[in-house]
Amino acid sequence: LRRPSRPDVGFLTFFFRQLKLNRTDRYREEFPFISPCGPELNYIRCDDRPIVFTHHLDTDTVMATRERKRYDASHGYLSYGGTGHRLVIPFQPSKLCMLPSTGRVYHPAPEKVGGIGLVKSSLAIEISKNFKYASGSEETALPTHFVWQGQSYLLDNELLKFVETNR
Repeated sequence: LRRPSRPDVGFLTFFFRQLKLNRTDRYREEFPFISPCGPELNYIRCDDRPIVFTHHLDTDTVMATRERKRYDASHGYLSYGGTGHRLVIPFQPSKLCMLPSTGRVYHPAPEKVGGIGLVKSSLAIEISKNFKYASGSEETALPTHFVWQGQSYLLDNELLKFVETNR
C-alpha cells in the first residue's frame, strides 16, 4: 500500500504568493487569475475564489514560527493555500460575510487576488455558530453580528459587493 503523497508546501507557498488577477490580454475571460512561474504563466480558473482559508491560527503560534514584522492580529490569523503558518492574513471578525442563499462564508484576502477569499466549509461550519441575526430565520437572513472571544462585532458586509458582482 502506498501512502497518499503530502502536498509540497514549498511549491504551494510559491504558487499562492505569485497568484494574482489576470490583467494580461490573454485568456482573461476564461482564466481570471494567473500565477507566474519564471517565464511561464499558470492560468487559473476556480468555482468560486482562488484563496480558500483553511484554518484559524492563534497569534502566538504564527509569531513563534515567523520572522516577520508583527501584524495587528489580536484575533489570530486565517491560513490559506494549504501552507499552514506560511501564508496567513490577520483575522478580522467584523469583515466576515455569510451568504444565506449558499451558506458560504467570505473574508478579506490580498488585493492582488481580488480582495476576497472563501472560508473552507469545515471552518465555516465551526465559526457559523457565532453569527447573530437581527430578524428573520437564520436560513434567509443576513447575519448582522459575529461573536468572537466574548465580544460582539457588527458585520459591515462590505464583501457582498464582490460576491454579487465578481462571480
